[in-house]
Amino acid sequence: MKKFITTILVSASLALGGAASHADEMGISNKDAYELVQAENQNVLFVDVRDPVEIMFIGFTDSVDLNIPYLMVDRNQWDSEKNRFRLYRNPDFIAQIEAALSARGMDKSATVITMCRSGSERGLPSAQFLQEHGFDNARYVINGFQGSSVKQGEKKGLRIKNGWQNSGLPWQAKPNPEKIYRLAP
Repeated sequence: MKKFITTILVSASLALGGAASHADEMGISNKDAYELVQAENQNVLFVDVRDPVEIMFIGFTDSVDLNIPYLMVDRNQWDSEKNRFRLYRNPDFIAQIEAALSARGMDKSATVITMCRSGSERGLPSAQFLQEHGFDNARYVINGFQGSSVKQGEKKGLRIKNGWQNSGLPWQAKPNPEKIYRLAP
């Protein structure tokens, strides 16, 4: 009964979410995402869209169904402007999401929730990209896995504010090898 009530409450909060912008409507809190994926009989696919190397160093939650990177790191190209390796969109992202849904007996009408490190560079864009390709119920986890960085004080720059990792939700230091993305040999 508790899971049923939780499902109803989460669904209502999703439906009645802020109308400030399309991005706000697509966002879901980490706690609501967790409750939704824990509820029984939900038509939900929860995807970590970070590059697997990032997961290896930052952490992972086994609550996700799998890891399908939206943006991947090109270790051969340096982005001087951003002072990091260049990122490129996974050319198979849509096909891999469709295959994951199909493997679970779901289709494009399912709720697909994406989560990245902070919610901004890959979380929201991946959900928007999915919606542009017919996944009308694509959502993203606001503040992502690691959350926002503190702007002032002795902990300035540390990502210890909000996010999955800082909300008391389950996570571990290392990824689940059964769920982590691998390039085809």
